[in-house]
Amino acid sequence: MLLKSIRRSLDELTDLLNQLSDKDYSKSCEALSNATIGEHTRHILEMFQCLQNGYDSGIINYDNRERNIRIQTETEFAKQCINEIKTGLQSENKIMFLEQFIDGLNMRIQSNYYRELLYNLEHCVHHQALIKVAVLQFENILIDDNFGVARSTIEYRKQCVQ
Repeated sequence: MLLKSIRRSLDELTDLLNQLSDKDYSKSCEALSNATIGEHTRHILEMFQCLQNGYDSGIINYDNRERNIRIQTETEFAKQCINEIKTGLQSENKIMFLEQFIDGLNMRIQSNYYRELLYNLEHCVHHQALIKVAVLQFENILIDDNFGVARSTIEYRKQCVQ
């Protein structure tokens, strides 16, 4: 179910990118402190890539992301990265270690692949919510009402309707 939810969120992102020109994708948005849809998309994708790159070694450090400018400026390249992420999702859970440098200290915390996938999904949804704010500046963009809405909120809303 987790992998299915991740694929769904990434597909929603692809659907949005299919509607944006590279110019609009890279246009700064005042409501996002002048960030761009592309910057938020890059951030989402590079977190997933970081997890995938650390899968074999079992060590993840989200601070050591590549920060590839092409992801934030070229919609076609971003969509290619999304496809690679979806293809690279592993179905086997395993122990992993999260490394981070905080306040001058190197930390290593035990986690596992599924926990990190869940973190990345929630992180993705959070940034999609921000992207949704930027999309409001465009008249011709159609996105799902649930774009950028947590799965638990979607389920809660369904129960309230009944």
